[in-house]
Amino acid sequence: MDDGSKTVNRTVNILLVEDNPADVLLTMEALKEGDISHELNVVNDGAEAIAYLRRKGKFTDAVLPDIILLDINLPKKNGFEVLAEIKEDPRLKSIPVIILTTSSAKQDIRKAYDLHANCYIVKPLDFDAFLNVVRSIEDFWLTVAKLPRVTN
Repeated sequence: MDDGSKTVNRTVNILLVEDNPADVLLTMEALKEGDISHELNVVNDGAEAIAYLRRKGKFTDAVLPDIILLDINLPKKNGFEVLAEIKEDPRLKSIPVIILTTSSAKQDIRKAYDLHANCYIVKPLDFDAFLNVVRSIEDFWLTVAKLPRVTN
């Protein structure tokens, strides 16, 4: 019988690709307050994201994430380039990628979905609203949705 609790039988691995330290801290705080056991790894630019996912350089021991939170406006390699590389890689393409960005431009939304983003969310500027967005991501993607388990 389902008691309605938000429990997951295992730790969920999350990769946050974000160059804004304040947004990293807000995301960490929102996830910490949640009910899901998780491991959050953070990279600060698009090139690091690809290195992490391909376990290159300092990321040779990286665990592939169950879900990726990806900003668009990143140094070195933008979020669209990262998304395209993820979705073109047979080993990575099944990992859900949630675009979490400040851009509400229609062309950015269209481009993200054309590149097979699983979700596009505009970051609210308000602190409480941002926390609610991250909690909503947690509630849906880490509790309701069934995630594929990508093998390392």
